[in-house]
Amino acid sequence: MNYADDLGLKTRDASAIVADWLAAFETALSNGEEQAVASLLTDDGNWRDVLAFTWHLKPTVGANAIAQGLVARQPAVQAEGFQIGADRTRPRWVKRLGRDCIETLYQFETKVGRGEGLLRLVASDDASGAAGHKAWVLSTSLEELKGFEEKLGANRPSGAAYSRNFGGDNWDDARRRAQTYEDHDPAVLVVGGAQAGLSIAARLNQVGVDTLMIEKWPRIGDSWRNRYHSLALHNSIYVNNLPYMPFPATWPNYIPKDMLGLWFEFYAQVMEINHWTSTEFTKGEWDEQAKCWNATLKMADGSERVMHPRHIVFANGVSSYALTPEIPGLDTFKGDVIHSEGFDSGAPYAGKKAIILGTGSSANDIALDLYSFNVDTTLVQRGSTTVVSIDPAAKLNYALYDEGLPVEECDLIGAAATPPLIIEAYIGAVKRMMDLDKDMIEGLKGIGFKYDIGEDNTGHQMKYRRRGGGYNLDAGSSDLMIKGEIGLLQNDNIERYCEEGALLKDGTVVPADLIVLGTGYYPQGELVRRALGETMAEKIGPIWGEDADGELANMYKRTPQQGAWFIAGSLTQARVYSKYLALQIKAMEEGLVDTDPLG
Repeated sequence: MNYADDLGLKTRDASAIVADWLAAFETALSNGEEQAVASLLTDDGNWRDVLAFTWHLKPTVGANAIAQGLVARQPAVQAEGFQIGADRTRPRWVKRLGRDCIETLYQFETKVGRGEGLLRLVASDDASGAAGHKAWVLSTSLEELKGFEEKLGANRPSGAAYSRNFGGDNWDDARRRAQTYEDHDPAVLVVGGAQAGLSIAARLNQVGVDTLMIEKWPRIGDSWRNRYHSLALHNSIYVNNLPYMPFPATWPNYIPKDMLGLWFEFYAQVMEINHWTSTEFTKGEWDEQAKCWNATLKMADGSERVMHPRHIVFANGVSSYALTPEIPGLDTFKGDVIHSEGFDSGAPYAGKKAIILGTGSSANDIALDLYSFNVDTTLVQRGSTTVVSIDPAAKLNYALYDEGLPVEECDLIGAAATPPLIIEAYIGAVKRMMDLDKDMIEGLKGIGFKYDIGEDNTGHQMKYRRRGGGYNLDAGSSDLMIKGEIGLLQNDNIERYCEEGALLKDGTVVPADLIVLGTGYYPQGELVRRALGETMAEKIGPIWGEDADGELANMYKRTPQQGAWFIAGSLTQARVYSKYLALQIKAMEEGLVDTDPLG
C-alpha cells in the first residue's frame, strides 16, 4: 500500500496518537512528574514558549530541561484542557527537516488565558504509552487573555455609542475627538507608523489599551513612499498581510512601495488607529516614582508636547539612522553624493556615470534603476556578500505558506521554531538555493565577486537576523554584472576618492557624476542612545541580533527597562509578534504577569 492509499488510515491513526500523547502529557504535567514529562519527549526535543508558561519568548532544548521548565511553572500557570485544535487542520503526516512526523496544532487553557501550540511527534521504540511516539517539537503560545478577548467576530463592538445617535456625535466625530488627547495621555505611545507600528497599534486597540501612534512623516505610508522610485517588496504577498486585513486578491505578488504606502494609510483609518503625523519623538525619561515616561514630542508646527505614557513601543525598524562611514577623499568629490536612504530615481542622471558603495539589496536595486536610465553604473564591493535570486529565496524560505494552510496556522507553526531548528532549516534552504542559483554564483565568482553563504552556512536569513544586512535578494543586477553591463569594483583596489570619482591604486580614475552610499544604517540601539541617553541604552542592551538564547535581542518582549518595548522586521514578523507584544502590555496593565522580565 503506497502513501496515497494509506492516507485516510494514517490521518485517523494520527489523530488517535496525538490525543493519547496530549492526555499523557496533561496527566504528567498536572501531577508535577518531571520524569514522566521527559519520557514523552525526544532527547533532542525542542520547546518554545511564547508567553503561556514563562511570559517570555523562551526556547529550551533537551527532554530533561523542557520537563523541568514546564513542571516548575505549572503551579502558577495551571495549564489544562490539552486537545487537538477544534477549528484547525487535523493532525497530518509530514516530513520536516528530513524527519517523518505527525504535525498538529492543539489548544489548551491556563489560569489567565487560552493558548495554542504546535506538536510534532516522531515514532520511538522506547516510548511508553502515547502510541509509541515522542514529541520532537512542542510549542506553547498564549493567544488570548480571559476576560480581555479581541473584539472580533461575535465579540465585535455593537456600534451603539454612535449608531443612529441623532443630534449627537457620529463615528467620525468620535474618531476625531479620540485622536486629540486633549484631556489625557495614552497608556501606550508607539513611535513609528510603518508595518510594525501599525500592527502593534491595531492589536492594542483590540484588547482595549489606549494607544497613540506617531509618525515623523506627513502621511502614514511615507516611510515607504519616500524610498527609491522602483522599490517593491522582495517576498510574496501571501506572507505579508497586516493583522486582521489581508491585501486585496487583485494585488500583485510583489507589492510596489506606493501601493504599500497607500494601504498603510488606509489601514490606519479603518483600523481606528489614533495617530499623529509630522510628529517626532525627541526625548524620553523614565519616572521611576510615577512608573511612566516623560516623552517629548516635536509637533508639526515646531512646538513640543510632553506626554506621560506607561509604555513606549519603538517601531522604527531594524535600522535607525543612515550610516555614512569615513571614506577617504569623498569630501573632495565634485559630483553628487547621496545616501541610499535619500535616493529616488536615476532619471536626473540619464546618460551619466555613477558609483554605488555597497553590494546589498538596496545598492543592487539602485544599480538596476540607474542602469534603466542608461547610467554607466559601477558597484563597489566592500565586503563578502550573500546573493540569492528572489524567486527561489521567497519560495524556499516561506514554503510553509504554500502548503494550503490558513495564514493563522502558518504563523503558529512558524512561531514554534527554536533557534536550533531555525538554523537547521536555513542550512537546508541554503543548500537548495545554491543548487538553483549555481550558474549565477559561478558567474559572480568568475568576475571576482566576493560571495559567501553566511556564518555557519545559514545564508541571508540568518544574516538578517544577526546583523540586519550583508546580502542581496537579486532582482537581475547579478546577471548584468556578469555580462559587464554593470561594473564591479573591489574597495581594496581604491586608493581614495577624488574630484572626478574613484582613484585606484594603479593610478587610474573611475569617473562618476554621482556617488550613492549604500552603506547601511546604525542599529536600532542608536535611536535609543540618542533619545533615551547612554545610561538607558546600556541598561536595555543590544536590540536585534541574537541574545543568549538565540532569540532576537530585546524584540517583542519585556526588556530590562520597564515600559520600553521594541518591534521591527518584515510584515510577517510584525503581524505575528504584534499579537504577543500586545498581550504582554495588556497583561502588565491588568497585573497578570508574575515573572521577572529577564526570566
